[in-house]
Amino acid sequence: MSLANNFYNLIFKRNSVYVPVVFASAFAFGIGFDLGTTAFWDSWNKGKQWKDIRHNYVQQEE
Repeated sequence: MSLANNFYNLIFKRNSVYVPVVFASAFAFGIGFDLGTTAFWDSWNKGKQWKDIRHNYVQQEE
């Protein structure tokens, strides 16, 4: 119970701490979820995306 009480006293007891923790957590989750889904999408579709086949169609300018 001590861990739960410490967690409550640290985060949930004061609204001035709780609200920024919620916003920071949501922001971090959003960034992490976006990076994770992008990495999954890139690995799942490797070789089929424009960034993978661009060199076949675009010539280098000199």
